[in-house]
Amino acid sequence: MTNYDDLKAIHTLFASLSDAWNTGDGVAYGDCFTEDADYVTFMGQHLKGRKQIADVHHMLFQGPLKGSVMESSISSDSIPRFITPDVAIIHGIGEVHLAQPAHDPHSRGSINTNIVVKQNGEWKLTAFHNCRIQEIPQGQK
Repeated sequence: MTNYDDLKAIHTLFASLSDAWNTGDGVAYGDCFTEDADYVTFMGQHLKGRKQIADVHHMLFQGPLKGSVMESSISSDSIPRFITPDVAIIHGIGEVHLAQPAHDPHSRGSINTNIVVKQNGEWKLTAFHNCRIQEIPQGQK
């Protein structure tokens, strides 16, 4: 049985992730992850650990993603699937809007697979894998 307080805390975690992105705060972004988290970017880079996630995002927020805004949500068709009371899989969707949209006029819509864990009473991301949203070819739906 799903605990309402856990669902609320997980939604708060994802809101904190977006808030950190939208304020360009790499440290706060990294704080949403466990110390030993795995983070796979849509470009296929594998970041390991909270510190590397924070450091890379700090660099991005100071450079190519400076002033960008992330709109994200837990996918409406993906209620968190609890593997155990302290581990859940969640699919999220989102899009990053660059400060200068002319620099990338293409859709930046992404879908991500997240594993969240409850440690010491607090939910954190421990694995994140992001990729661009693509349509399923006709005849394969």
